[in-house]
Amino acid sequence: MSPLTRRQLLATGVVGAGAAATGGVGLWWVTTDGPEYSGGADLVEPEELTSRDGLLEAELTVAAARVRIGDRDATVQAFNGSLPGPTLRVSPGDTIRVVMTNELESPTNLHVHGLHVSPRGRGDNPFRSIAPGESADYEFTLPDDHAPGTYWYHPHRHGHVADQVAAGLYGAIIVEDPAPLPVTRERTLVVSDISLDGSGALAEPGRMERMMGREGEVVLVNGQVRPTISAAPGDRERWRIVNACTARYLDLSLAGQDVRLLGRDLGRLPSPEDITATVLAPGNRVELLVEAREGSSALVATPVDRGGMGSMMGGGMMDDDAPGDGEPIDLLTLAVSGTKGEALAAVPEGPALRDLRGEKIDGRRTLDFDMAMGRGGSMMGDGDDGGMMAFTINGEAFDATRTDISAKAGSVEEWTLTNSSPMDHPVHLHVWPMQVIEEGQDRVAEPRWLDVVNVPASGSVKVLIAFDTFSGRTVYHCHILDHEDQGMMGTVAAD
Repeated sequence: MSPLTRRQLLATGVVGAGAAATGGVGLWWVTTDGPEYSGGADLVEPEELTSRDGLLEAELTVAAARVRIGDRDATVQAFNGSLPGPTLRVSPGDTIRVVMTNELESPTNLHVHGLHVSPRGRGDNPFRSIAPGESADYEFTLPDDHAPGTYWYHPHRHGHVADQVAAGLYGAIIVEDPAPLPVTRERTLVVSDISLDGSGALAEPGRMERMMGREGEVVLVNGQVRPTISAAPGDRERWRIVNACTARYLDLSLAGQDVRLLGRDLGRLPSPEDITATVLAPGNRVELLVEAREGSSALVATPVDRGGMGSMMGGGMMDDDAPGDGEPIDLLTLAVSGTKGEALAAVPEGPALRDLRGEKIDGRRTLDFDMAMGRGGSMMGDGDDGGMMAFTINGEAFDATRTDISAKAGSVEEWTLTNSSPMDHPVHLHVWPMQVIEEGQDRVAEPRWLDVVNVPASGSVKVLIAFDTFSGRTVYHCHILDHEDQGMMGTVAAD
């Protein structure tokens, strides 16, 4: 077991008298190398619910569930008792109808992350709330030209998002390609992390963890610890990977195998790109083509430095407190052996991506994501507001009754996303995806479409947004979910 870092000690509340102020709960400390979390079992993929004749009808119940994580029994929160929840598989033009029942003790709702669907009424409406013991109907109709790809769903009830996603409430959504790709098989891999106490219950995060954005002590793939995938030499697999962590970035690599990037967030690239590693911010997805070679390889997540609070705290102990100071984590093992199969046809090129740079820009805006010291300059204040840090966009914390941006339906806008804080902020816009055109001073040569765009500490990113197809009111926010819950979210209405 690796020595504890300062950040880990703060999280567990065992640094001494000063650490008690963080709200640490003395977690029973484990790592993915501990015997309590032994892995290696065969990968199990979530149940799939598939549309028929253009319609997918599903019932999703959110409730406490007892599941097995490694060699331990754990009490989590789950959709339909499964970690992750069932995968929803649909095609462009399909309608998804969901009856969602809340058996938690807190309010919740449902967000279909990345889908280009209406935010109104029973659609992808983040302002709805399902009280404990109640049910709600949702309906999402995908446009006929909706981008194929890997998406996901999770709760989005403000003030409860980080707690509920960290507890296990998430599942994948697959929008099918118009024609199947020549692959041996495809796999859905939902990566998440979780922290448990000594009884297997969910551990309560301390104030420092909420301020930084919590990273769970155990990293899971489909709710499993280091599962194993088996393949034969020459197999071509399509891996659909979702980063469902509340704050953890994933720098993924698979040494010893041929890996190509097929798509990121939404849609396919015009042609797959050879890669050795790829970084997913919280909420991002990638699709990889893995050409299997003989031998055993690990899918590794290398820690990502996403900034810290040292500069805000005047140096000292906080300089060692940045996320990303841990060790690489083996997420799963790919074991390749046996007889090589017949060669597969080449993967056809995807369609050209839309480029908004040739279209009329109807408006330009700057959104600044910032963190400032709380009341009295103390990060460890008292009161229900946490009293430790203000998380704002353009100097204001989230207010559901306020409309921060009014856009014209059908317009194209240019948004400059700036970050005045010492930590990265992955920015997510609901309903309408973003085309990244500049990162700092660097222009992006080819069209790059994302629905989560990382804005580095003290940096900026410029994006274009087409407010097409749907009108209505929704939100944009930091996808470090603790930051969102503490105010780093705004509203946008397209009418």
